[in-house]
Amino acid sequence: MKRAHALAASAALAAALPLAATAQTAMPAAASAAPAAPPAPAAAAAANSGRSGWEWGAVLDVAASSRELALGQRAKGLALGHSDVTLKGPVTRHAEAQFTAAVHQHDGKVEGEIEEAWLQTRTLPAGLQLRAGRFASQLGYLNEQHPHADDFVERPLLYRAFLGGHWFDDGLRLNWTAPTDLYLRLGAEVFTGKQLIQEAAHARQPGATVLSARVGGDLGRAHSWQAGLAWLHNRREAALHDHDHHHGHHDHDHSHEGHAHAHGAAFSGKNLWLGDITWKWAPGGNNRNQQVRVTYERALVRGLGPHARRRDRHVADYLSAVWRFHPAWEAGVRSDMMRVRIPHGDHFHAGRLREAAVILAYKPTHMQSLRLQFTRQYGAKGFEGAGRAVQLQYVISFGAHGAHSF
Repeated sequence: MKRAHALAASAALAAALPLAATAQTAMPAAASAAPAAPPAPAAAAAANSGRSGWEWGAVLDVAASSRELALGQRAKGLALGHSDVTLKGPVTRHAEAQFTAAVHQHDGKVEGEIEEAWLQTRTLPAGLQLRAGRFASQLGYLNEQHPHADDFVERPLLYRAFLGGHWFDDGLRLNWTAPTDLYLRLGAEVFTGKQLIQEAAHARQPGATVLSARVGGDLGRAHSWQAGLAWLHNRREAALHDHDHHHGHHDHDHSHEGHAHAHGAAFSGKNLWLGDITWKWAPGGNNRNQQVRVTYERALVRGLGPHARRRDRHVADYLSAVWRFHPAWEAGVRSDMMRVRIPHGDHFHAGRLREAAVILAYKPTHMQSLRLQFTRQYGAKGFEGAGRAVQLQYVISFGAHGAHSF
């Protein structure tokens, strides 16, 4: 990212924090609370103006790490994590737009980038919705949400290795949501793929396609669930392999030792399958006081290149469980596994890595959280940076704060 872009994004973040701090949204009242009094005319007019107009929001993410993990995206010491400023609102009654400028720290320098800049329809018939611009793919359970909204300081190995942590790109999306009580969404996305496979910048056949399906529902008042299945066809990776084959060499830089920069896949192939399932439990449906969240995801990557054998593949999965045992306190555990084929000239080496993480989080309000995480990487082969780390993360939100996904 060019220095000018980084300085501009940093300035936008600094300018928006004090402005947005005056517009913090309050937590919804408990179900047993008495109804609020009707607002005064001036207050009601202001509220209606806020709902119909544009809104600002900002997030500051800072973390201190005892060391940098293999495939990790948090530097050793105190560093700025995924922080952003977002502007969102209607363009007409038929469309809405969102713009997000993000900054983070890498190799001791603050880097900035345009993370989101999209236009989306609001009134298409038959449950259809179209989005165009730059946005995060809805591939998998976590990718579409910003990393600072995660339950853990670092994303699972699956995302860090196969999607660069948080894959956003330039493209088009068409979704269809079924008009049924059971939630069903089918989606198709077409991207340039430049944020996923950066090495193929001059490939003659750029492009990445994602097809996805998501279904979910409730089981009584206390239980809810959601499951998804997605397929990514990576034409840029295919073009890169063809280019390497024609020129008799393989110049992938998978960066399996040391830091893997965000927004670039460390390990990739022509086709990636990703399935996920999440279950949530909250007594009486009140997830503010107590909740259990369990998520499992598994990814399979095939088509690793001209030198790969049919059985060569990348595989990764994780299982996480988070328990909100008090309105302000959460504890969680996560177990990750990854097996990959590391390219080396005209052959591959076996690579594997396991990771276990434990977190304790204090959330006095829904606008801020303080999270302590201990991570242990073990069973490593081909990853010299594997080790143990203690991380302390603080996240605070200002201004308009959009609802998180399921």
